[in-house]
Amino acid sequence: MVGKLLLRGMIVGLIAGLFAFAFARVYGEPQVDRAIAFEEQTAQAAGDAPEPELVSRSTQAGIGLATGVLVYGAALGGLFALVFSFAYGRLGSLGPRGTSALLALLGFLSLIVVPGLKYPANPPAVGDPDTIAYRTELFFITIVLSLAAMVLAVGLARRLWNRLGAWNAVIVAGLAFLAAMAIVTSALPAINEVPEQFSAALLWQFRTGSLGIQLILWTCIGLGFGALAERELAAATRTGLPGSFATS
Repeated sequence: MVGKLLLRGMIVGLIAGLFAFAFARVYGEPQVDRAIAFEEQTAQAAGDAPEPELVSRSTQAGIGLATGVLVYGAALGGLFALVFSFAYGRLGSLGPRGTSALLALLGFLSLIVVPGLKYPANPPAVGDPDTIAYRTELFFITIVLSLAAMVLAVGLARRLWNRLGAWNAVIVAGLAFLAAMAIVTSALPAINEVPEQFSAALLWQFRTGSLGIQLILWTCIGLGFGALAERELAAATRTGLPGSFATS
């Protein structure tokens, strides 16, 4: 059963990747072109020699972008299916669609939104090349801590569910997650390497575009996988196979 769900998760991830690629191609790539143009103008003004173009922009914005997004979508869908296989039946009385939608929401918040608020995506020409390793390390530390806080918050909600009721348990757990991440993000160092002349509008559009790509991926996977998982689990129930992966 897990193998079947894994395959369906990867298929849904590929489809989600197609939608995300279309959005990135139409909305995101023009922002990248504008950022590259700013970077080239800045280099010319400083008298720096232009860097050789190892891969053409048409390739980067076409087959390169498509390959990256589709592979990422398939991998995300597969991992999502594995998490669903573990979580299904452990999150109350939610059915397959509800479980899938909830996991997508929690994943999007903990892996994308919270880390992105502290260390948002930057276009070309923003960021010091000498600090890229340091910035990447901080970003992944934030992801790990955010994911850990979300897992603990879900566990807290489960423990408080019978004592406080569903709504109160969710509210308390949500506030605990927000408080923990507020402490974490305050403790981590801030990074501001945006050039003074860089367009604020362009920076905003690039970051919203990056967030939009992730939103499309997580929404498509959460809704699409839930529909496929519901059909697969219903078929397993009719044939007498176990329909749940969880133990109470």
